[in-house]
Amino acid sequence: MMSRLVSSRIMKVGDLVKHKDVPTGTPGVVVDMTQKKVWRTNVQGKKIDWDIVDPEPHAVVLFSHNDGIINIPVVELEVISASR
Repeated sequence: MMSRLVSSRIMKVGDLVKHKDVPTGTPGVVVDMTQKKVWRTNVQGKKIDWDIVDPEPHAVVLFSHNDGIINIPVVELEVISASR
């Protein structure tokens, strides 16, 4: 059984995470942290203007069901087990 969610801390390399939109999905391991810009069309509209967007933290995550790593905005992830 997984430990309770650890949401009151900064995400870091080694944390076990799951995607908030897929609560029954398999967990992944954070292998790196980076900063990237994100344009959310549901909030910011269809016309993209990268000059008005600031980079936000992303976790580089390795899931067992993927062929490699993927970058996911930290706001879309939940820590389920913190690394030491």
